[in-house]
Amino acid sequence: MSDPREALEAIGRLPDTEIDIGDAALQFARIDAPEADWEAARAHLSDIARSATAMAATIDEDNLAERAIGLSGVVGGRFGYRGDARTYDDLANANLIRVIERRRGLPVALGVLWLHAAQAAGWAAHGVDFPAHFLIAMPGPGGQSVLDVFHGGTPLTSKDLRALLKRVEGPDAELRPGLLRPMSARRVLLRLQNNILTRRLSANDVEGALACGEDMLRIAPDHASLWQQAAMLNQKLDRIGAALRCLDRFLALVPEGEAAREARAAASGLRGRLN
Repeated sequence: MSDPREALEAIGRLPDTEIDIGDAALQFARIDAPEADWEAARAHLSDIARSATAMAATIDEDNLAERAIGLSGVVGGRFGYRGDARTYDDLANANLIRVIERRRGLPVALGVLWLHAAQAAGWAAHGVDFPAHFLIAMPGPGGQSVLDVFHGGTPLTSKDLRALLKRVEGPDAELRPGLLRPMSARRVLLRLQNNILTRRLSANDVEGALACGEDMLRIAPDHASLWQQAAMLNQKLDRIGAALRCLDRFLALVPEGEAAREARAAASGLRGRLN
């Protein structure tokens, strides 16, 4: 599609299993960097896919270690992708076009490329919403391999994961159920964009954060917390009518419970400001 927001809305109507994660991330990147050469970035995604397909034909696909090495050879080796530890908070690290241009990015942006390559190779892979550090996992015979794509696809043992968690949550943190829960493609994309949203908020760019949140809603129109967040951002910008519409959408999705009661109270207060 020529319009990236129309493309995102079309993606929002797809079941998760039909989302092309690389192309979806590219549409987000086009919005944030309209002057960038998105067609060159799309051609590069095709190059990655072709290389991954060719690589997969040369290895034992039942061997998870070989799969990981093969993907690392494509994404990190042939195409030279690395994590950007030096300028980690640069917004370019969460924009797929800029990541492709620079061959550097955040863990989740690199993860999109790894997942794109794995899909082209015909292998199952999914994101892992590990605290403060996105990972990917490749299920296979006898279990799964968890990979740190920020550091070249390093396979992580339980000991490695425990050490990583302690660095994030403190010395008393321990592995617990749910830490390696698979993420859908849609949630990976939302995590990617949330990096942009939070950085814009940190820079006091409420308008930019709201625009990012509205684009996230295009692919996840039933994501209740995004409507709640959009209501808060609209309220900060004194857009009371828009905030009320967002709260109404939130309440349609979450009609009961404490969050619903808080939303109704907030809506009542905002309506009072309109009178």
